[in-house]
Amino acid sequence: MIQTTRIIAVGALLLWPMTVAAQELVHFPSFEDNGPDRSSTVLNGYLSRPTGEGQHPAVIFLHGCGGLFVGSMIGRLFSMIEPGESGWAGELTRRGYAVLMVDSFAPRNRREMCAPQTSDPVLYRNRARDAYGALLFLQAQPFVRPDRIGIMGWSQGGGALLLAIGTQSFSRPAQLPRGDFWAAVAFYPSSCDEQRQRPSWSTTIPLMVLIGSEDVAHPTGPCKALLDGAVTRGAKVEMQIYPGAYHHFDWPNLPRRELPFPTAGGAVWFEGTDTVARQDAFSRVPSFLASLLMN
Repeated sequence: MIQTTRIIAVGALLLWPMTVAAQELVHFPSFEDNGPDRSSTVLNGYLSRPTGEGQHPAVIFLHGCGGLFVGSMIGRLFSMIEPGESGWAGELTRRGYAVLMVDSFAPRNRREMCAPQTSDPVLYRNRARDAYGALLFLQAQPFVRPDRIGIMGWSQGGGALLLAIGTQSFSRPAQLPRGDFWAAVAFYPSSCDEQRQRPSWSTTIPLMVLIGSEDVAHPTGPCKALLDGAVTRGAKVEMQIYPGAYHHFDWPNLPRRELPFPTAGGAVWFEGTDTVARQDAFSRVPSFLASLLMN
């Protein structure tokens, strides 16, 4: 039996439009994140269901290094899911998808992993196992079409996505009788380079990557080199680089601002909505997903 709790996803601090969508709080295990002979971490997920009967395609969301929630609202009944993911969840649910937002941090007593002193490489890698725990959970739900599940990730969540869907992924179960992910979308993913991925990295899962040219934390050059190499090895990859766009370009109504921590190399980086890039992404990504998950 799935335990459920109603929550509200709202815009934060009145900077974003007040979009309200009811969701269910569900719980499921990561896939062997503590090893095959130990109990897995039980994760939190926030599930939105589309209207209509029958089975629906679904999309799993992996949050960035700042966590799924705005501020310190973790653990309260009425919590504020960060507006980027809540906006995408509303858009995809409206289009007929079930959406499961995975919270990898609160069950592990983490708030964020953005600053160098809060970074945890083991947890970062285990987030790829969280992705497969979420996949197995959704495939067992009667309202989900088990062979049409996609995955989306932002920043660190995008990096975890790349780790998960790689051909030689350490996180993939040996047996997936109901199939693997059918589509993947990564926004400004971390670890998108040949130093932090296998030099021969590739994937059999169709992938779309969207990134801003001014995102200094996740530069386009190394990411493009990695993805171009994957294409030469047969991967189906689309990459969209938005000129002049910063980190979180797809968030709604986010003023351009300096982030409070530098990159690993000490560079200052910025985030902010790019209206043109956001509008394009909200057209491009649903079209990509529909071509793979709605057929």
